[in-house]
Amino acid sequence: MESQFGIAHVWAQGDFVSRSVAVLLLLMSVASWAVIIIKALALVKMKKYASKAQDFWHSEDFGIALNKLGTDIDNPFRTMALEGREAVAHHRKTCDHLHDTLDISDWITRSLRYCVDACTQRLQSGLSILASVGSTAPFVGLFGTVWGIYHALVAIGMSGQSSIDKVAGPVGEALIMTAFGLAVAIPAVLGYNALVRGNKKIINALNSFAHDLHAYFVTGARISSEKHGSEGNKVLPLKKGA
Repeated sequence: MESQFGIAHVWAQGDFVSRSVAVLLLLMSVASWAVIIIKALALVKMKKYASKAQDFWHSEDFGIALNKLGTDIDNPFRTMALEGREAVAHHRKTCDHLHDTLDISDWITRSLRYCVDACTQRLQSGLSILASVGSTAPFVGLFGTVWGIYHALVAIGMSGQSSIDKVAGPVGEALIMTAFGLAVAIPAVLGYNALVRGNKKIINALNSFAHDLHAYFVTGARISSEKHGSEGNKVLPLKKGA
């Protein structure tokens, strides 16, 4: 009797539509878990970059500070520092063409903002998959349930046996699709929310670092808060010469 019920029995007795719904839910689950794992690893990597950026300003000159960020080309903090330095050099070389239309502060701002926007786009890529899976998977599972109940009731009607023991089995098997839909949607929603929160922290760190870089390249020193009032919290201004 056990072989007549369960997931294997649902698959064996299902038609093309019900099997397609099951395969679709499986693919959605695989895609969402792949995005969650990949983006979570990338987020951990970004947090390491952000921690290195905290030591950037505790350096004697720009070259030493740049080395503290490492050599990884995927490090957005290092990319911003390099782009800012390149923007200053480029503005000085072409000041005759840019001075009348765009000052150095605006030029550096554009360069740093481009880096922040590029990193933000990279962090947010793939999250639309989780949002789509989280919002549609329950309805896909519900569609499979409705389709399965319809065919179960048709089969019961054709057999002429409408007792509770004959109805409960097929209808209960059809409801498995709803459970599958929820099992796919819940991790996608939780993963999406967790990744969004983590991305916001990284983006805030990027914006703060870009603001400090802008102040350094324009004025020669980082704008730092002295609300703690201790010498150990003061940050030495980096030398201009990289």
